[in-house]
Amino acid sequence: MSDPDSPVPPDSKLTTTKQSWARQQKFLTGRHARPDTERLPPGQHLVRDWPVLDLGLQPEVALDRWTLDVDGLVAQPLHLRWDHFKALPQSREVSDIHCVTTWSRYDNRWDGVRTQDLLDIVQPRPEAGFVVLHSFDGYTTNLPLADFAASDALIAHSWEDAPITRAHGGPARLVVPHLYFWKSAKWLNRITFVAADELGFWEVRGYHERGDPWKEERYSD
Repeated sequence: MSDPDSPVPPDSKLTTTKQSWARQQKFLTGRHARPDTERLPPGQHLVRDWPVLDLGLQPEVALDRWTLDVDGLVAQPLHLRWDHFKALPQSREVSDIHCVTTWSRYDNRWDGVRTQDLLDIVQPRPEAGFVVLHSFDGYTTNLPLADFAASDALIAHSWEDAPITRAHGGPARLVVPHLYFWKSAKWLNRITFVAADELGFWEVRGYHERGDPWKEERYSD
């Protein structure tokens, strides 16, 4: 199993390409949309499969060694093993995926723990405004607490009635449907609540701090 504190691997071809896209502001249409009137965000196209994108490393995380730590500015920090995680209230959500590389996939069925249920347990402190997500491959990304707490966001362990595969971030990954999918960290290992925003892997490489698909928040200004 990969060390959860290990650095991400050297920049892959995909990483280098995506950094180039950010510099070029590639794929931007300049058009904004509203999710209540348009299902497909600007510049996106539909796919039927689920493309695999990663940093060149797919950590193999055995269930008997999987852990999820929830820490930082919370009243009740958690250290979850797999059986503890599966014993939490379980929910199903159906939502769309919108990847910053311009593909979207409709009607994905997820099973897991709603972030709102997790928040009820850990009780973020008043000064907590953001979360930083850490993955077993060393990846990080940041989210405003309000986005993490969205009603359809969850830590998913299953997709389409089957365990999420290693390639797609299993055993467990975050799913925040209203943001570009790089914000939905794969191979989730740690969630840290912080007061000030802390940029993650893609955000320091030219990608937007928040990533709203309907506002085309692909890249930083």
